[in-house]
Amino acid sequence: MPELPEVEVTRRRLERELAGKRFTQIVLRVAKLRLPVPVALAEILPGLTLRAIIRRGKYLLFDCGSGWLLIHLGMTGYLRLFSRPTPPEKHDHIDFIFDDGHLLRFHDPRKFGIVSWFAGDPQQQPLLAGIGPEPLTEAFNSGYLFDAARGRKVAIKQLIMNSAVVAGVGNIYANEALFRAGIRPDRASGTLTVSECSVLATVIRDVLEESIGDGSTCRIAEETVTYHPLDLKVYGRGGEACSGCGKQLDEIRLGNRSTVFCRSCQK
Repeated sequence: MPELPEVEVTRRRLERELAGKRFTQIVLRVAKLRLPVPVALAEILPGLTLRAIIRRGKYLLFDCGSGWLLIHLGMTGYLRLFSRPTPPEKHDHIDFIFDDGHLLRFHDPRKFGIVSWFAGDPQQQPLLAGIGPEPLTEAFNSGYLFDAARGRKVAIKQLIMNSAVVAGVGNIYANEALFRAGIRPDRASGTLTVSECSVLATVIRDVLEESIGDGSTCRIAEETVTYHPLDLKVYGRGGEACSGCGKQLDEIRLGNRSTVFCRSCQK
């Protein structure tokens, strides 16, 4: 599943290429993804100018002046940007065509993504209203995390992956942040000290910013908005040697997600 850095890199690329351009045509090839795709998009969007693109958690919000185009990539979705008309392939479900010839195409084999439209305050939109603070902002800090964890028996990895607690920290970065913080992923949230919460809040921000930096500075293929992650220390490396102590990394399941950690380095 695309995680926060991938969505943020996508946002930056698309805003750079498309902000200020006008929608001219919308081609809908599917009636439903995770939710029904509004048929009215084909009438609403043409003639509107894309002002900016913002991100809320893993959602992309296209500011069209009179309303917002909302896109979530789901499990397998991604956006492809073409500079000229290109025939669609299998699983190419929606085309957004702009006045300079650019074509933004939504591709999603499993159809778990979302493409929708709403007007009004994004904070009041039902899909967005329950999302917690952004991990790259000052609202997500040691005091906030300690208060969110206090008295909780849930594993700390599951807590920081809860979008109602903090926006957009997916499985990859939960693994990596907890390793860097020296905290076991299966440890009860309520056992963390203020000091440990301070370290964890900081490293969550650090690993996300580092990955965004890697993705935004690497060369991106012209047609596919993609993402280049940071050097992963634990995720996907179960059974391999720990980069810190050299001992074998353990792999367990938490919340039905693969979880890799070092029993020696993480307490």
